[in-house]
Amino acid sequence: MKTNLKKIIVSAIFLSCSHFVNAQFLAASDTSESSVRKYKNIIEANKEIVTFIEFSMVEKGLPKHLRNLALIESHFNRNITSHAGAVGVWQFMTAHANQYGLTEDRRNDLYRSTKTAAVSLKNLYKKYNNWVTVVAAYNCGEGNIAKAMQAANSTQYHVFSKYLPAETINHVKKYLNACYATGELNSVLANYNDSRTIHLLNNRATNSQEVALSETEINAGFKLGVIAEELKINMNDLLGWNPEIVSTLENDGESKLFLPTDLMPDFLMKKNAILSKSIRTK
Repeated sequence: MKTNLKKIIVSAIFLSCSHFVNAQFLAASDTSESSVRKYKNIIEANKEIVTFIEFSMVEKGLPKHLRNLALIESHFNRNITSHAGAVGVWQFMTAHANQYGLTEDRRNDLYRSTKTAAVSLKNLYKKYNNWVTVVAAYNCGEGNIAKAMQAANSTQYHVFSKYLPAETINHVKKYLNACYATGELNSVLANYNDSRTIHLLNNRATNSQEVALSETEINAGFKLGVIAEELKINMNDLLGWNPEIVSTLENDGESKLFLPTDLMPDFLMKKNAILSKSIRTK
C-alpha cells in the first residue's frame, strides 16, 4: 500500500510540473540589474515630464505606474514618430487621437496628449478591469483584443495572449519589466489577479453551461472534495464538468479533469498542495 501511495505522489508531482512549465503565468521577464538601471535612468532624466504624467493620472483616479506606459512607448520623447506613424510621448495614431478629439498636429503636445491618454486609459480600464489587458489593448487596439478573446474563448490575458501580435506580447512584457524596476509590479499583478477572481465568481454566479473547459490529468490520490474546496467551487459544478470522473478514478486509478479555462491555472499552481491535503484527509 505504501509503495502504491508513493507511486501516486510521484506521478502527480510529475504531471503537475509538466503542466506548470506550459502554463502562462505573468511575471517580469527581465529583472536584471542592467534592466532596472535602464528604466530608472530614463525616468530620472525626465523628471519634469514624469511628475506631470503622474499628476495627470492621479487627477483622473488612475495609478502612477501608468507613467511606465509612456516610458516604454517613447522614453518620454515628445518628438518621436514610429515607423507606423504613431507620434509623441503616448505614441498616438491619428485615428486613436481623433477618437478623443486630439488633432493630428497636437499628438506631440505633452499636455494635451497626456490628458487624452488618461481619458483613453480610464475607458479601457472600465472595459477590461485590469491594467495588463489595458496595456495590451492600448498597443494593438480593442479589435485585436476581441479577436484574441474569441479565439481563446476566454477574457483572461494569460489565456488569450497567445493569439495577440508578437509586438503586443512583447509590449506587455516590457511594461511588467518597467513596473518591476519602479517597484510597482506586485501592485499590477495583484490588480490582475483580483480581476480574475471577480470574473470567475461572476461566471460561477451565472453558471453558464457553455463555459470553456481545459483538461489536465489526475490520479486516485486526489479527492474531489478537496479540489472543490481549494478552488472554491461547488461540488455539483465540478461533477457537471466531469460526469464520469468518480467511476473512472475508481476503475482506472486516473482520469482526465476538466475545469473552466480561466480556473485551470489556479488548479495547476495548487496541485501539489491539493494532493497532499487529499492524502492527509483519507
